[in-house]
Amino acid sequence: MNFEAFKQKTIKIFALNTILPTPTDEQIEKLFALTEIMLEVNKSMNLTAITEESAVILKHYADSVSISAMIPEGSRVLDVGCGAGFPCLPLAIFRPDLRILGLDSTAKRIEYVKRTAKSLGLANLDAISARAEEQAKKFEFRESFDIVTARAVAALPILSEICLPFVKLGGKFIAMKAAQGENETASALNAIKLCGGSIKNVSHIDLTGDGESLEHRVIVEVSKTSQTPEKYPRHYSQISKKPL
Repeated sequence: MNFEAFKQKTIKIFALNTILPTPTDEQIEKLFALTEIMLEVNKSMNLTAITEESAVILKHYADSVSISAMIPEGSRVLDVGCGAGFPCLPLAIFRPDLRILGLDSTAKRIEYVKRTAKSLGLANLDAISARAEEQAKKFEFRESFDIVTARAVAALPILSEICLPFVKLGGKFIAMKAAQGENETASALNAIKLCGGSIKNVSHIDLTGDGESLEHRVIVEVSKTSQTPEKYPRHYSQISKKPL
């Protein structure tokens, strides 16, 4: 991989999408290093099926950073089901003011995120391996985050019950969905209400790539307006079999 070619592709893709911040040279260098690490580790661990350079920049990095403007300065952020580190790794690169915690049930992926954050010098990002529905019951995690994010993890009715218990009053749950997000929003209204939330905004974003590629995204912002009842979240088997 050639850094200069990567840099020009990154500048072009971010410039094509006006909702994105303009990356600095240092941020591009970190994205390049992240790409090298991810693709090398991907040879032995299933991190991503997206390996072409422009697609990585668009579908992983630009997509992750597309919610940056929705997150207030200095927020404490939890990325539920962070997987291979999206959106938490790019967000940590572009938003050093944030205190970000990645959460995933797969220990190997969490170790990868932690090692990668250390390699990139991202002191604002940590990660833990745990089941979200169990972690949400713990005092130090429950209703203690300003922002909770989830990207391509599960359907919104399920995500709402899992994520809203982590959000403090006045905070937000930001669900990053593909085109089906609009339909999922309608089906999640009851779960959102029961777990103490209300829809704040639904944004439709078209991310333009280097060429003709276009990625449609639906970003659902849910405000935390009342405390989540103690019985939520339920065990994951109950959540998945019978969503609220």
